[in-house]
Amino acid sequence: MWVWIIFIACILVFLALDLGVFNKENHVIKSKEASIWTAIWVTVALSFSGIVYWLFSAGLVDNPTGLTPNSAVLKYITGYLIELSLSVDNIFVIAVIFSSFKIPPIYQHRVLFWGILGAIVFRAFMILFGVALITRFEWIIYVFGVFLLYTAFKMLKSEGDEFDPKNSFVFKQLKKVYPITGSIEGDEFFVKRMGVKSATPLFVALIVIEITDILFALDSIPAILAITADPFIVFSSNILAILGLRSMYFLVSRMLETFRFINYSLVVILAFVGLKMLFSHQIHLPEWVSLSVISLALIGGVIASLAIPEKEK
Repeated sequence: MWVWIIFIACILVFLALDLGVFNKENHVIKSKEASIWTAIWVTVALSFSGIVYWLFSAGLVDNPTGLTPNSAVLKYITGYLIELSLSVDNIFVIAVIFSSFKIPPIYQHRVLFWGILGAIVFRAFMILFGVALITRFEWIIYVFGVFLLYTAFKMLKSEGDEFDPKNSFVFKQLKKVYPITGSIEGDEFFVKRMGVKSATPLFVALIVIEITDILFALDSIPAILAITADPFIVFSSNILAILGLRSMYFLVSRMLETFRFINYSLVVILAFVGLKMLFSHQIHLPEWVSLSVISLALIGGVIASLAIPEKEK
């Protein structure tokens, strides 16, 4: 239990340093700064694999699935790469949300900070629920597998579909229950005018981002549960991927058009883990196979995007 407490405490310290020290003043995140922070978060996440090895070697963490230290490290890295790759679709939606609500770049980091803090809480509950389901009901893994295959198919067929946050169910319901201002009021989420408290576009964007992240978690959490049902590996790889999402957004959102084939990589990854779940009781793939398929899918999407010239519209 103390391992979980220390890990969560470290995450809270990282978040406090992020908003209270490194980003105390609102400013536009440039590509150079985003690159540095992305590199830092990826390094921290990959270095954590050494801690995973140590924890499982010393028996300092519960090991309900009986993983060896080497196997635990491979599953952690594979899970982290899955979460990181599926974050690309999340980044695209966040970019659309910011554009729709006209959120200035100077305030985007503040919105993302609180959005990711909420995402950590929601995902923690979803992970515990998902692990409990798989542990108690083995057949639920087939449900998750079918769901991931359906998601991959839907992602493949929805190419070119546009998402408009202002026409979303969440925005329409929020507008019914709470007054919303039409203008940005600095970095405030709420303002009071003539005795009436109203939400600003920053708060609306935050809520929409929060809800969409929960929807994305419905894909990503079953995907990582296809790799392992160990709660600590699932939680740590998921949370460390989320922590790097902010800096990755400011880096990748400016290159989304360049990496236009990356969605096909995500389709391959979701289809692979879906099939892995469906045949989990018949075929047992080594950890390095899953890691290789996910890595090759991502590399293939990037290379195809750079090598194949875009057709003129």
